[in-house]
Amino acid sequence: MNGGQAPLTIDRALSDTADSDGAGPTVEIAPTAIPLLAPRNGPVTPVTDPIALSRLAQAMGGSTSPIALDAERASGFRYSSRAYVVQLKRADIGNVLLDPIALGDLTCLQAPLAAAEWVLHAASQDLPCLAEAGLRPTTLFDTELAGRLAGLPRVGLGPLVEQMLGLHLEKGHGAADWSIRPLPANWLNYAALDVEVLIELRDAMEAELTRQDKLEWAHQEFAAIVAAPQAAPRIDPWRRTSGIHKIRDRRSLEIVRQLWLGRDDTARRRDIAPHRILPDTAIAAAAAAKPASVAALIALPVFAGRVQRRQADRWMQAIDLAFRTPEVDLPPVQLVLDGPPPANRWKDKHPEAAARLAVAREALAALSEEVSTPVENLLSPELVRRVCWAGINSAPEIEQILTDAYARPWQIQLTASLLAKANAATA
Repeated sequence: MNGGQAPLTIDRALSDTADSDGAGPTVEIAPTAIPLLAPRNGPVTPVTDPIALSRLAQAMGGSTSPIALDAERASGFRYSSRAYVVQLKRADIGNVLLDPIALGDLTCLQAPLAAAEWVLHAASQDLPCLAEAGLRPTTLFDTELAGRLAGLPRVGLGPLVEQMLGLHLEKGHGAADWSIRPLPANWLNYAALDVEVLIELRDAMEAELTRQDKLEWAHQEFAAIVAAPQAAPRIDPWRRTSGIHKIRDRRSLEIVRQLWLGRDDTARRRDIAPHRILPDTAIAAAAAAKPASVAALIALPVFAGRVQRRQADRWMQAIDLAFRTPEVDLPPVQLVLDGPPPANRWKDKHPEAAARLAVAREALAALSEEVSTPVENLLSPELVRRVCWAGINSAPEIEQILTDAYARPWQIQLTASLLAKANAATA
């Protein structure tokens, strides 16, 4: 550690004044956090040589000690969500940075890591890019999710380390373009710090969850993350274009679709973040104006810049294609939903369902206060809406619905009867 100071122990990080019933967080936040400005063992140079990677794989084999992992992407700069840096730390091997650009993939590490518990912060963000690099966990511990279950007020890595360990991490490069090479030394320092005390944080969070009788909740959540199938492709991803809610006619929606598809194709081929090719504001403006010529297109303020004027012919081709699309092939204004409509439409058209949802939300908010866990972690809002829409007031039937939707046993135990009572109260 910087300055030769020892880190705070977990015993010091946790309160000695916990309530006897174990309910609620009572973590003591250090009044003055100790700065952790660099890895304790000094600067870390990224591994770029496949032979060195192979040696690392051999050195890591045969151990079941927890291993901290993290990954850095370039989401705001690149189309892909691949990992451009992967960070590892285990007690016996220290801190390691891997360069997947130079190494190709990291598959040779899969077998050595398979028997170990992976410790990540906000695992769902990093697991897809780690899987793309050839790494998939069999067990994991997610410190961010642990913090949510424990009801801690701030669960970002820096704040959580400060709350639980009394350390202040040097931060500041999370949104950087990690695809550039060579990477600046201060970025590498930042990356190494992301896993520097992750194992200690894991141990502190396990102790806090145990104190609150929530460790089994966490184990169920972590197992669900590991077992989760790969996300299915989103239907009509172009409908997520910012500003599309103002577009209410089908021809204009087709303009949005064709511009989005043209932008997406270019972004994928060039591996550039789509908004850097054409911002959503430009797509929405073109759809609203329906320009009939290049001159009309570049007259729009969002297309008046040098870059967009240079590409105006391309974008006009996409708009022309939208104008030529047969009426029967135009997209609907709204998709046919597989499930209940958005809750903001219930009050006028389905007041009974709206009343059930209001009662359920109030009961869940009270439960959230009681167990010191956010409402959204008690049960997904989508599942709450589905149950309230159906109006089922039988707890066993609701339990089956939640089970079929992959709710965890701890969630079902806490919420099924509550939802049944909420539905029965408004019957």
